[in-house]
Amino acid sequence: MSEQDRHFDELAVRFAEKIYGGTKGAVRLAVLQADLTEALPKRPLRVLDIGAGLGHMSLWLASQGHEVTLAEPAAPMLEGARQRFAEAGLNARFLQLPWQALADEPDTRFDLVLCHAVLEWLADPSAILPTLRRLTADEGLLSLAFYNKDALIYRNLLKGHFRKLRKERFSGEGQSLTPQNPIDPRTLAEQLAPDWAVQTKSGIRVFHDYMPMDFQAKASGEDLLEMEMAYRRHPTFAGLGRYLHWICKPRLTR
Repeated sequence: MSEQDRHFDELAVRFAEKIYGGTKGAVRLAVLQADLTEALPKRPLRVLDIGAGLGHMSLWLASQGHEVTLAEPAAPMLEGARQRFAEAGLNARFLQLPWQALADEPDTRFDLVLCHAVLEWLADPSAILPTLRRLTADEGLLSLAFYNKDALIYRNLLKGHFRKLRKERFSGEGQSLTPQNPIDPRTLAEQLAPDWAVQTKSGIRVFHDYMPMDFQAKASGEDLLEMEMAYRRHPTFAGLGRYLHWICKPRLTR
């Protein structure tokens, strides 16, 4: 059976708890928000959030005054996003569809396109890149966050899972929440190069996930968050982030 894109109808709640619950989720949102706050122009933007999930980032952007469209294939996730927007008294456009269907949308360009934790769940992660370029305005930005294969390899090295590494078994299977296609950042950089210039790179959870559990328990959430933010772009540690966040600008062809 050929590999297919992974959606989260049946795992929506568990997925959300794993991604956004506790310190891990706080670090993730803090890094993404800080990076975007630095990069975005100070004016209302048209935003597209592909694979929006429960809409955490979209809700934050809408609260900043931006016009947000959420595209999410999993009905439970999108319904959760609707509820969050309703509770916040904010409006958005909600589309229940996979990324492939965005090619059928009217010829619309967005000032900011979010593609967070999507690539690693696709059967062919590179297939989405032309669509991302078409949907991003020439003067717009792409916010790309993805599950880092290097971090997964490093964590397996620390655990002594050498047999797994020799067989290069990195992907999750069945009900696993380990993505099916962890992203090699060098391969992705090569694929992006013709159409995109990567402006900034940050690591998300550059040390938290490697800490022994008892050390995590002793550290305060505030200290963990402060240190993660301080080292997210460190030249040695940024590349160890469990996720990487790249902000990309389209290359304009003459």
